[in-house]
Formats: sequence, C-alpha cells, structure tokens
Amino acid sequence: MTHPAPFPHGALLPLVDDVHYLVGSVRMGPGVRIGRTMTVLVHEGELTLVNAIRLQDLGPLEALGRVAHVVKIGIHGMDDAFYAEACGATRWALPGVDLPEPVERLSVDNLPVPWVSLFSFEHTVQPEGALLADRDGGVLITCDSVQNWPDTEQCSLLAKPLTSIMGFNARPAQIGPPWRKGMTPPGGSLKEDFERMCQLPFRHLVGGHGKPLMGGAKEALMATVSATFV
Repeated sequence: MTHPAPFPHGALLPLVDDVHYLVGSVRMGPGVRIGRTMTVLVHEGELTLVNAIRLQDLGPLEALGRVAHVVKIGIHGMDDAFYAEACGATRWALPGVDLPEPVERLSVDNLPVPWVSLFSFEHTVQPEGALLADRDGGVLITCDSVQNWPDTEQCSLLAKPLTSIMGFNARPAQIGPPWRKGMTPPGGSLKEDFERMCQLPFRHLVGGHGKPLMGGAKEALMATVSATFV
C-alpha cells in the first residue's frame, strides 16, 4: 500500500505528564501548506497517536515507546494507515466513520488509554469527537472543532494570510469557522454540543491545528462559545 509521504514538521515536545505534541503540516493546494497538530499519549510503554502525523524519522516516537494505537476523532487520518502497517498499530474511530476493517470503535467504555474519556458531538452532520486526558487538571484534545492559532508555524507563505482570512486565529480556543459551517445541520446549531464540552474538567487544550493552550483553556472556550452562539 502506498502512503502519503511525510510533510515538514517540528519536534516532538512534552506537554504534561504522559502527553506530548508535534506541529506538522499538510498540503492543501499548490503553494499552500497549513499546520496540523498531533497529540501523543504515553501509557505503560505504549503510544496512542491522536490526529496522527507521519514523521520523517520515527526515532522520537520510538524513544517514548511503541506506537500501539492511532485514534481518529475528526476528519484527520491521512497517516493512520501508515502507522497501522509500519508499526502494527490498532486503528480507532467513532461509530459511523467509514473505514476498512479492522477498526476499534470508540465509546465511553472502549478507549485505548484508561485515563482518557470520550466526548461525542450529538448534532454534527458527521461523527466528531474529542478526548479528555486526566492529566494536570485535564487536557482537552480536539480535531478541527476547537483550534488555537497563536502563530502560523509550519504554514507556507501563501497559507499564512489565509489563516486570518478564514478566521482561525480570531481568538484563543477558536471554533474552526469552516468546520462549523460544514458540520452544522441545515437550520440547526452546535451550541448545545459546545455547552456540554464547556462542562468538562480541563485546563489545557490541544487541537488538530495550532499550538497547545496551556492554562485557562476552559475559560477561553466558554468565551468563544458565548461570542459564537449569540
């Protein structure tokens, strides 16, 4: 099977105990490459990759442990098959996500890491989830639903102004504007889902794009929800 080649990326960095992250990139069109972010959970020598990004060299991951699981909580997943084939990782996805078997289905009682819980959107037009890692007061891990863009690391020159035009960096813990538009059912709203998300116990946020938001992430998301759903 032919897999997408690795795109430019930064270093694998520690976030809190047992949680690491890496800012990579993906090509969206000619000359347009935007940043994307992977979260790595470490448990008993096994790694769980959320929003997986193929590395140019697997050494930094191997230094942490064995890649055992890759988890798809949104549309990100182009590199999941690579890790399944190269590392024998188990692929995980939400119910209703169309993937070739075998795939473990995420549920509140079926998760790859015991100290992680699942949040599922109930009103999106396609399955979407988030994970909550019980570390350092709670780390909320999202895909495109909530993003944090303090800078444009790994974006190409053509892509950098697009992040502002598309509203990605309008505020901390931003609800992705294109994601919201595409995921909101006709005549519906995602307000109720985000109000439920704001009830989760978390201090930090790592989205599928941008940089981690360390401390005050819950309050920042609450402010975003209030400003978005008026």
